[in-house]
Amino acid sequence: MSASAIFILDLKGKIFKEYFKELEEESIRDNFVTVYELMDEVMDFGFPQTTDSKILQEYITQQGHKLEVGAPRPPATVTNAVSWRSEGIKYRKNEVFMDVIESVNLLVSANGSVLRSEIVGSIKLKVVLSGMPELRLGLNDKVLFEITGREKSKTVELEDVKFHQCVRLSRFENDRTISFIPPDGESELMSYRLNTTVKPLIWIESVIEKFSHSRVEIKVKARSQFKSRSTANNVSILVPVPSDADSPKFKTSTGSAKWVPEKNVVQWNIKSFPGGKEYVMRAHFGLPSVESDELEAKRPITVNFEIPYFTVSGIQVRYLKIIEKSGYQALPWVRYITQSGDYQLRTN
Repeated sequence: MSASAIFILDLKGKIFKEYFKELEEESIRDNFVTVYELMDEVMDFGFPQTTDSKILQEYITQQGHKLEVGAPRPPATVTNAVSWRSEGIKYRKNEVFMDVIESVNLLVSANGSVLRSEIVGSIKLKVVLSGMPELRLGLNDKVLFEITGREKSKTVELEDVKFHQCVRLSRFENDRTISFIPPDGESELMSYRLNTTVKPLIWIESVIEKFSHSRVEIKVKARSQFKSRSTANNVSILVPVPSDADSPKFKTSTGSAKWVPEKNVVQWNIKSFPGGKEYVMRAHFGLPSVESDELEAKRPITVNFEIPYFTVSGIQVRYLKIIEKSGYQALPWVRYITQSGDYQLRTN
């Protein structure tokens, strides 16, 4: 199957989820007419046509509606040159909110070697702007800096870049300028990926002690390996334990720990984890059975977290210009967030 075909199938799946919430056989069967209409609008002779779910929902609805006198007319957005944005939008206060979100996928061996490392990023917008504005976004893009001969500074080399249909691709390919007329409301402007070796932001050490096959003690040490000016929020460390464990007892230097028997893990929650800090959690369990093989299974420890005002790749928004013919003043707001994706650390 070609890459374009996979992209179209993925796109249709996202549109169906916008309509039916869950993409299942039953939802497809129950909404067959709507699915047929959506497929007819999204594709025209094998080429993508209207793909914005907000625009599609203006004239393909799930509820029946009364017929109106006269021939039905498509929404203005479908007939506009800019199909993803309606004309005549007005706001009392004009603002743009931009979130640069990076997810870290990481797999670390028991000896500390990084086995897999990847950063998956996205730039999301919430646009509250009147009229038909043009936005121009500048990043510390390595290719752009090489083209313009700028002085060497912190740059990022973006891979697998995908844009919303509003971005002028010809302009980007020519001079790496990200220029676009944005959709109204919330949308994802672009996504990217970086294959780069990432130092674990939160490092975990785990020591397991068994006592005569009747009890086990697990000591977990967590250390934040980012600068002290940043703080990880809502940290959750999932430590595997034997399936036959019981009678849990916990002691933590910070946060709280609880046993989640349905997942066979201890969940250690730390609400706020500043950079350069180290905390310890001890868990004590009884083992009713004579022998437990699950300790030797060495399931990885999983870590979940979110670090605001921080990007692990070092990507930066150099500028976000808003140009509108009426000349109104608009405020751009930019926020950076790093969060855990598939973040696992194997133990001894």
